[in-house]
Amino acid sequence: MVNPVHLRTLLEVIRHGSFAGAATGLGYTASAVSQQMSALEKDTGTTLFARSARSAVPTEAAVVMSRHAAKVLTDIDALLASSARADGGTAEELRLGIFPSLATFALPRLLGTQQWRKLGIRLKVYVAEPAQTIQGLRTGGELDLALVYQVGQAGLAWPSSVSRQWIGDDNFRVILPASWGIRPGSTVSADQLADMPWILHHPGTADATVIERLFASCNLHPRVIAYCDDFNASLEMTAAGLGAALVPELAMLNRPDGVVALDVPEIRLARSIFALQTGDRRNIRVRLFMDQLAEILKGQRIVPKHTA
Repeated sequence: MVNPVHLRTLLEVIRHGSFAGAATGLGYTASAVSQQMSALEKDTGTTLFARSARSAVPTEAAVVMSRHAAKVLTDIDALLASSARADGGTAEELRLGIFPSLATFALPRLLGTQQWRKLGIRLKVYVAEPAQTIQGLRTGGELDLALVYQVGQAGLAWPSSVSRQWIGDDNFRVILPASWGIRPGSTVSADQLADMPWILHHPGTADATVIERLFASCNLHPRVIAYCDDFNASLEMTAAGLGAALVPELAMLNRPDGVVALDVPEIRLARSIFALQTGDRRNIRVRLFMDQLAEILKGQRIVPKHTA
């Protein structure tokens, strides 16, 4: 008999690309993850990882098994959720806090699928910036799960009782008006951007401080033409020719015409996305939602990749 816990751990190992990454996401030690994978290999009679002293590379059998495991685990969780509803429980509602650009991208893609509808989970959604949604996780708060981001290592804190799972990194892109005549995807140096007008975050915020330090490190002192913390507004102003901007990829997915993205090797910045949960980490509704979210984010360069 295959242990479903081991299948879920396998999915995390494949998703993160390492035992250590899966351990961080699940709250285990890397040794515990390794032991679970050894047990799964024994139970199935299949070699799932090519192990060496410094790495554990998934075999093709592991990849194939993970595809089937995702469906099996979703069915198990749906069964448990349905049983809880039939027993008079409140498993149908998930109270979710989520930041705007992720909500704009992920929720329409999730809510519109037949797979999500058949789970019978009702979402109660709070769309807000991370500092606001984290308040909903405090004792007596109104949230079960908060999806937040952090730029750099400062500016965001959560209660010690909250468990954290890293979802991945959302990379920032340098964007310019197409009317400026620079070819999309061009590689330029920070020096070439020095005299251009810029649209930046309002000064004094944690994100703005990180960006200021990054620009200073590559001797870029931008001429600020506008301050804006709304990425959609920044995209529209860029498209209209007002100035250059720094925008994360999630917000770029619905960018207007008239915007080009560049590669600036000196400017490498990402915001880390986390799932924060309070209470019972075995919450079926949270697991079902996170499984669906992971599928949606595949191919968007948000899924974390680590070496083992």
